[in-house]
Amino acid sequence: MADTQQPSDIARETLRQLALRRTPPTPDNYRTLYHEIAGTAAAETFPERALKALSAGLPRATQEQMRFARQIDTAVGEGSWDAIKATLTELLNKTAAAPPNWSGLIRDLLSQYEARHAGTTPAKKREALEHVLAASGTPDILFTRLQSLVRNWAQGIAAEGALTDAAAPGAAAGGAPAADGRPISAELQELLAQLLVNTLSVLLGDTPELNKEAAGLAADIRAAATAEQIAAFTGRLKKFSYRLQFVAEDQAELRGALLHLLQLIIENISELVVDDRWLQGQVSVVRELVGQPLSLRQLDDVERRMKDLIYKQSNLKRNLSDAQERLKAMLASFVDRLADFASTTGEYHERIGVCADKISKSNDITELSDVLDVVMQETRTVQLAAQRSRDELLEMRARVQEAEQEVARLQDELAQTSEMVRHDTLTGALNRKGMDEAIEREVGRARRRNSAMCVAMLDIDNFKRINDSFGHDVGDQALVHLAQVVRETLRPQDTLARYGGEEFVIILADTALDDAVNAMVRVQRELTRKFFMHRNEKLLITFSCGVAELGAEEAPPGAIKRADQAMYLAKRAGKNRVVAA
Repeated sequence: MADTQQPSDIARETLRQLALRRTPPTPDNYRTLYHEIAGTAAAETFPERALKALSAGLPRATQEQMRFARQIDTAVGEGSWDAIKATLTELLNKTAAAPPNWSGLIRDLLSQYEARHAGTTPAKKREALEHVLAASGTPDILFTRLQSLVRNWAQGIAAEGALTDAAAPGAAAGGAPAADGRPISAELQELLAQLLVNTLSVLLGDTPELNKEAAGLAADIRAAATAEQIAAFTGRLKKFSYRLQFVAEDQAELRGALLHLLQLIIENISELVVDDRWLQGQVSVVRELVGQPLSLRQLDDVERRMKDLIYKQSNLKRNLSDAQERLKAMLASFVDRLADFASTTGEYHERIGVCADKISKSNDITELSDVLDVVMQETRTVQLAAQRSRDELLEMRARVQEAEQEVARLQDELAQTSEMVRHDTLTGALNRKGMDEAIEREVGRARRRNSAMCVAMLDIDNFKRINDSFGHDVGDQALVHLAQVVRETLRPQDTLARYGGEEFVIILADTALDDAVNAMVRVQRELTRKFFMHRNEKLLITFSCGVAELGAEEAPPGAIKRADQAMYLAKRAGKNRVVAA
């Protein structure tokens, strides 16, 4: 082989050898021959795309299957064959393990079914068993739920009858008698009805059948006046509770599957775009969201921030596409001009050939004069065409350079816009990611200087009422007003971050606890002095605040948690106040 050391030389030699050997230029053949020429060992590439497609098709019907699929996804994302091997080994070991002991479970089930348990009749046992059999979609789920049912029977299900057995003495007059003759409190009946109607109806929005049954149970408990009616209600409530448990398990599995699907989208979204930087900011935000316990406040905050960011990026992307289209049009014009120039020179060569024939056949000098005139005219025509093409090409080159500069500028602006996700686009304050970076810097500075540092957590009082009464746009304006007042009141070295929804975190550098409390009280006073105006109407905005001083060895999340707890103490104490942690 040729003595080639530079990668470009090796690549050139590889292409030459492929042609000489008449080997198909496939990626595998190129890789093998490249390493052969370079004298290096061919490294196996990790088939990430194929493994991700394989992982996406794995079953996820049970918790165990979902756990196994998540382990495979993580291993593929890390590009680790060792992790994939460990996961497959674990799966095979479990497969080789002893299968579920159905015979023992059935024996225990029959034994507990025939045994007598206080407060549990054979009819209730049969009803519970029928519900378990109907609601279990896979053998693994059925085995687990039957085990739980047998265990409950063995421990005594009389405790489930506490709704009727544990009625308080001295119940209010008008309460219905329980199954054992003791009265059940009318207040308890009403509380059960409210629980069924007001609370469970929200949780059962996706299951109309159970929602309707909850409303029926609420009506029955309100109307119950005899022991027989209470006993009938108790049986229906137990049946309902079994079905409710299975619905909760199904919803938990569905939530887990949706989160996993979202994680797959995040991991593969970079493959859907040409420039990975374009979605770097959005992917970072969604990854942070998925990695935390979900809440409506977090989702609302991210949705608001992402809408504005996506709108800005769509405009930049459109401008970038327009610049690229202009560049393509200029290149097409360049090709057309070359074709015209080639056509002109082709005609010139043909006519010069005709003139040459005439010169060779001429016998008179006057004939040569006519031929020379034609040659001069054609040469002049070609000269003018060449000069015109040169001028057009120079102009086109200048336009191409301008387009390239515009594309580069838009790409840089697009990348900078993606970095804006460290700031909240509504209020201009830092977001959670920006806050984490800022608090890390301030903690390092405080510990180097051995100085105090405090963290304040504030939450706008009655913010939901503002949204409900005036609309979300006014609520957004109130958030902007609060952020502006805080920035104007505090020092330049203090940092404001939007923690989520109507909650804000303030990092107070070089500040002791008492001084931090006084600073936040000063912000409260300034906020009451600078009214928030909506349609010439003054709206008073107040907030409750908790302040915590960072301990010597305390991590920042610990101080934020203590400030959050102090803030809730301020809420319970009457709102519009500052409490030190």
